[in-house]
Amino acid sequence: MIAITGANGQLGQLVIKSLLQKTQASNIVALVRNPDNAQSLREQGIEVRKSDYNQPDTLTSALQGVDKLLLISGSEVGSRVSQHQAVINAAKDAGVKLFAYTSILKADSSPMMLAQEHKATETLITESGLPAVILRNGWYTENYTQSLQGVLQAGAVAGAAQQGKLFTAARKDYAEAAAVVLTSENQAGKVYELAGDEGFTLAEYAAEISKQTDKDIPYADMSGDDFAKLLVQVGLPEGFAGALADSEVQAAKGWLAEESKTLSQLIGRATTPLAESVAEVL
Repeated sequence: MIAITGANGQLGQLVIKSLLQKTQASNIVALVRNPDNAQSLREQGIEVRKSDYNQPDTLTSALQGVDKLLLISGSEVGSRVSQHQAVINAAKDAGVKLFAYTSILKADSSPMMLAQEHKATETLITESGLPAVILRNGWYTENYTQSLQGVLQAGAVAGAAQQGKLFTAARKDYAEAAAVVLTSENQAGKVYELAGDEGFTLAEYAAEISKQTDKDIPYADMSGDDFAKLLVQVGLPEGFAGALADSEVQAAKGWLAEESKTLSQLIGRATTPLAESVAEVL
């Protein structure tokens, strides 16, 4: 059986959608914090089990009979290492034969603040001795397009990436890659650096929005500190705002660029173009 943590989340749901195209629903286990919110998964014939990173006992029972496990990294920045450790321990106790983890692009060397918990988790996985495969996901295009309505209201794209190239891909692209890995043989020991086929600057992102809306949407480049302050003003917690601003500062130095096209090779098609992602939201 193949189990997916965070199965109610945005990426988790898409991974399961892709898995259903490759294997029977009876082979899939959805691990969720609140099973009451997973009725749609049950209706697809998928077994739902309670799994809470902060309640290790639920992890032990949730992984019974599981052969392959995808740990989708937790969303609680600052708490993820201890949460991931609990899942790793439970997977080892359950005798999981393949442990897959969604990390971040170039996690072992990236100076990004958001990379540090991923790097620590990768170390824990290695030390555990589990047969593992690491999916180092680059930036999701949705990290930008989810704020598109706000961009239109403000009349500009704000950021701190200067002219740094962002090789983003749609969340569904990364989900499909995870499904491919989970349904393929001989994956243990592999590390995939995953990113979109084509890079773009935030100025080019603004130009694409301008083109599709017939409006003049410029790119307003800011310092990391000023961008962090802006993110706080629009409602983000200070710590998370700082981490996102830091990511853009590092993107300016090339840390979100990846030209290997490993993602498109893995899924057997081109990654979703920026223009298509923008059009979907508009």
